[in-house]
Amino acid sequence: MKGTTLQKYRGTVMSLLLLGLGTSCASQQVLQEYQDEVRALREERTNLKKENRQLRLQLESYESALAEANMRTNEAPAETTQYAELDALGIPYGQRGANFVISLPNEITFASGRADLTAQGKSALQAVARTLGGDYGSGFYWIEGHTDADPIKKSKWGSNRELSFARAMAVLHYLVEDCEVSDEQCVVAGHGQYRPVAGNDSKEGKAKNRRVEIVVHAAD
Repeated sequence: MKGTTLQKYRGTVMSLLLLGLGTSCASQQVLQEYQDEVRALREERTNLKKENRQLRLQLESYESALAEANMRTNEAPAETTQYAELDALGIPYGQRGANFVISLPNEITFASGRADLTAQGKSALQAVARTLGGDYGSGFYWIEGHTDADPIKKSKWGSNRELSFARAMAVLHYLVEDCEVSDEQCVVAGHGQYRPVAGNDSKEGKAKNRRVEIVVHAAD
């Protein structure tokens, strides 16, 4: 009996030792995994700090470049065109072949269905006269009236051609009588709806077609 009891005791001790050894190995493995995770987190934090520092430096560089660009913009003189006065009044102009053309929209110069110059139209023609005298003083000015294709309804004019001619004549009289443009240099025409620059199937297109053009021809 004593031998059997001693054997059982020894077996139990051996089991406890083996269990303790296994537990110790498991604890060591958990500790190693924890240390590896902490090390990885520290490396990640270090990399994030470096990236954040680089982004901050890049942002400062961008802000410095933007401030310098704004300073150059503020210091740069405002760009002006040769016909800044016409630009300010919203008067279109440009080359058509060899001729310089100023196009006066009816929204500026005339009320609907009328051939009496508005106050805004008179101011526009004063600017036009200064442009003609300054750059095209020796040219011939063809003053050409145009309309959209809508038929005349509520107006004393019998046709769009008559209305366009009356408006061209009103421009001629103001340029000659009030702006000292030479009458000998002027030619007047009324084209009505027959020379559109846009389609007459929209409000925008019709508005572009209602105009008086001053076409500058070079002197022979």
